[in-house]
Amino acid sequence: MHEMIKGSNVALGALSENTGSVIVSLGWGSQSGEGDADVSVLLLDGNGKVRSDEDFCFYNNPVADGGSVQLLGKTPTADGNEDRISFDLTAVPANVARLVVAASRDDGARFGELEDVRLSLADGTGDDVLRFDVDVDDVDSFSAIVFGELYRRGDEWKFRAVGQGYDSGLAGLATDYGVDVDDEPAAAEATGTGADAGPATAPVFPADAPPVGKTLRPVPAPREAEDDTGAKQRTARPRTAKKKVTLPKAAKKTLAENDSWRTARLFPVSALKSDRDREMRATSVLLSVMAQVPEFGRRLTAAFGAPAGRMETFTEVALPHGDTPRRPDGVIRVERAGKLWTALVEVKTNGNALKTEQVQAYTDIAGRRAYEAVITLSNDVALEGSPLVDVKTDGRRKHKVALWHLSWAEVAHQAQMLIRHEGVGNASHAWLLQELLHYLQHENSGCHGFQNMGPSWVPVRNGIDDETLCQGDPRALEVVESWERLFRQVCLRLGGELGQKVLPVQRTKRGADPALRRSLLADQLCEDGRLQAELRIEGAPGVLAVTADLRTGRLRTSIDVPAPEQGYPLSWAKRLIRSLAEAPADLHVETLLTGDKGGPRGTLERLRPEPADLLPKDGAATITGFRLSLLKSMGSSRGNAESGFIRSVDDAVQRFYGTVVTHLDATSTRRAPLK
Repeated sequence: MHEMIKGSNVALGALSENTGSVIVSLGWGSQSGEGDADVSVLLLDGNGKVRSDEDFCFYNNPVADGGSVQLLGKTPTADGNEDRISFDLTAVPANVARLVVAASRDDGARFGELEDVRLSLADGTGDDVLRFDVDVDDVDSFSAIVFGELYRRGDEWKFRAVGQGYDSGLAGLATDYGVDVDDEPAAAEATGTGADAGPATAPVFPADAPPVGKTLRPVPAPREAEDDTGAKQRTARPRTAKKKVTLPKAAKKTLAENDSWRTARLFPVSALKSDRDREMRATSVLLSVMAQVPEFGRRLTAAFGAPAGRMETFTEVALPHGDTPRRPDGVIRVERAGKLWTALVEVKTNGNALKTEQVQAYTDIAGRRAYEAVITLSNDVALEGSPLVDVKTDGRRKHKVALWHLSWAEVAHQAQMLIRHEGVGNASHAWLLQELLHYLQHENSGCHGFQNMGPSWVPVRNGIDDETLCQGDPRALEVVESWERLFRQVCLRLGGELGQKVLPVQRTKRGADPALRRSLLADQLCEDGRLQAELRIEGAPGVLAVTADLRTGRLRTSIDVPAPEQGYPLSWAKRLIRSLAEAPADLHVETLLTGDKGGPRGTLERLRPEPADLLPKDGAATITGFRLSLLKSMGSSRGNAESGFIRSVDDAVQRFYGTVVTHLDATSTRRAPLK
């Protein structure tokens, strides 16, 4: 991998042969795991300015120029997040000279509060070819950063590492590049007119500029000419305030005479009798909707390096392979500017595992035919650093084939996000996605997602019960991996329902290496018989923690609410109890004290008439917050269908969020540091 330093540049063609479509990832972390930022891209002409406001690609406008630039969203890392951006460089218009990649933080946060601020670029096969580590000391006081830029040099694309900070935030950065931002009155401060604002000028580099230092030469933004009628009026100007999403309204009253009438469905599931039927139907349904709903098809394939273009999908295609032709479940082809991107698709449903020999054969076929990717799709959820299928690549071939995996839970999540929160192009597309979602969620489709804790689940539970499970037992590691898969799926389901980011939290103290982290968790499981996970939900006042105690057979869901910065302890207790008026009576409330000491505790039913019982008897003790917990029995079904344990975990998280977390006011509490 090519390591970049600030101010350096490199030709993409010198790093890889597959740079027509690339993925740029911006990453950062923090000790708490909560630090975050938002990415943006600006498409600039030869004068260093956007051609129009549509060239500003950010969270309110995630796709620019017909899909040549698309924000793909966040993925969790060991100590933070990584945000990915898809660039189809073959489709970028000729009058776009530069693509500026930036990120910004909200609410006065600065990049100096983050760690390991970095940029990486992957080629069309998914291999990282360059990395740029931003020196946090250079940007510690800034709320926005220009990480780097892709720019043309003759017929090739090059990348330059910039690492330039901005005081004026996202709105100010966009304005400096010629975007006409229309924000709330408070935006005056954000765009650089306030007393503490930084310079309102954009760094502009010549095509092959030498390495830059601390100071960049600014070029003022040009003023728009005014016509005879006064200032030019512009409509639909970008707003850097994030769009609010709302849940769908209640369904209209049915016209059916009674409950026995069933709504006609585009994709029926009643005739599915075998696993083969389910696989064929699910493949055809999914691929047809991908081709007919461009927003959906693009969302699923952009992360795999597919360009933005005309998509066609096929099923049961015969391809030669030795003496016997192979028939992958599906083929996806995308055409852009006369070039084809092709992926073979292998599908499994109903919890069936992918077969290594099948995927290996498809990878070999794709390599010989110069196809770009093989996509596997199953109920299973892939883990970081742990591929579901281990295939061998022929190093003698110049053409590389990328192997990607999708879970049915991810497919359902993307459909939910589009039709319930973000919107699609027209009503017909929304209806198609709704039909697809109904099909995926039907009990007979076999597309429910991760369903089984694996063959090691029962032996590990038995070993914990009779205290014979020893550290180093490989079965404990398998259970930990299944537990992690389960919670990645829980995040997808809850995030799709809420329209908000829900990410698993990985503590830094457990190490950044996924294999080492899981090994430590497996040792902990053998020692205390507990599985633990944490979720970070956008807008929640704290991290939602889930503990499965396999010795007692109980699940605990909890959240730590930090104490307000102002007021008196009794007022805090009364306000908390009032906010939980609709919460379950068996909710446990515990007072947290300095030094990780536990304070008074009790059920909500007992504390409602006497909130003062939450105050410590020792008046010298300092209250740092309150811990809210719900307990329930966990399921123990051991069948091949979705187990009672998985269902009970999903239900516990949904119930705790809906009955407890939604009633907490995140703005009335300060954010407490995580351990």
